[in-house]
Amino acid sequence: MTAALRIDKLSLAFGGLKAVCDFSLELPQRGLYGLIGPNGAGKTTVFNLLTGVYKPDTGSVHLGAQRIDGKKPSFIARAGMARTFQNIRLFGELSVLDNVRTASGVRTTSGLFRTLLRTPLHVAEERAITERALELLDVLGITHRRDEQAKSLPYGDQRRLEIARALATEPQVLLLDEPVAGMNTQEKHQMRGLIQSLREQFGVAVLLIEHDMGLVMDICEHITVIDHGVTIATGLPKTIQSNPAVIEAYLGVPEDDDPVPPPDSPPVTDAAMAVGES
Repeated sequence: MTAALRIDKLSLAFGGLKAVCDFSLELPQRGLYGLIGPNGAGKTTVFNLLTGVYKPDTGSVHLGAQRIDGKKPSFIARAGMARTFQNIRLFGELSVLDNVRTASGVRTTSGLFRTLLRTPLHVAEERAITERALELLDVLGITHRRDEQAKSLPYGDQRRLEIARALATEPQVLLLDEPVAGMNTQEKHQMRGLIQSLREQFGVAVLLIEHDMGLVMDICEHITVIDHGVTIATGLPKTIQSNPAVIEAYLGVPEDDDPVPPPDSPPVTDAAMAVGES
């Protein structure tokens, strides 16, 4: 079976800085994979390369059987890739319903002529778009907010709306950039269940960036770890958790010349550290 997404040796440099170096990944149909790494590792840059925000220097990206690297974002969206953003980017002045309806425009077939004349084909298409948008809002649990302005929603519901808007484009692959960032424990628990259900309900493959390691290890089938744009580990969650290179990237390595206190020295307490800092 053709992979939903195949990335081969993707690279991008900004001047002399290698932002992403030979990044490769194969996401199967309906797969749920994670992309993790410390802050500044290049994760969002990978998403920007996949969605056409940046053009790669080298490498290739295939969405199904179609090659999409270097294409415009609009082309990639129509080809079947959608994303959410680390910093939420909704149409704040529009209603919740209209945010989703607008995204559905990627799949419309009515041209300007039919739209202006409001032909039967256009009217039928508009009706279908509205019905589809309402279905998505129901799945995401925010139908009751359909007429509210997007900017007025609570943070967690804004995240849900962004996912609904992405799904409205009918993607084959859904890229989620920190979907639980800023959420409380209850909201994270609900979002975990939602993400797991998406591939079954919508037949999509999901690639997510997330700093909540509990969520990543719990729901992802396979994880890729990058640091300074370089892939340092790939594998199952259990393998990644114990990988020395991953531990080093997140926690660092103690300096060899760090002083070692003598055996009878009192333990260093938070209070002692505070005094030292003052």
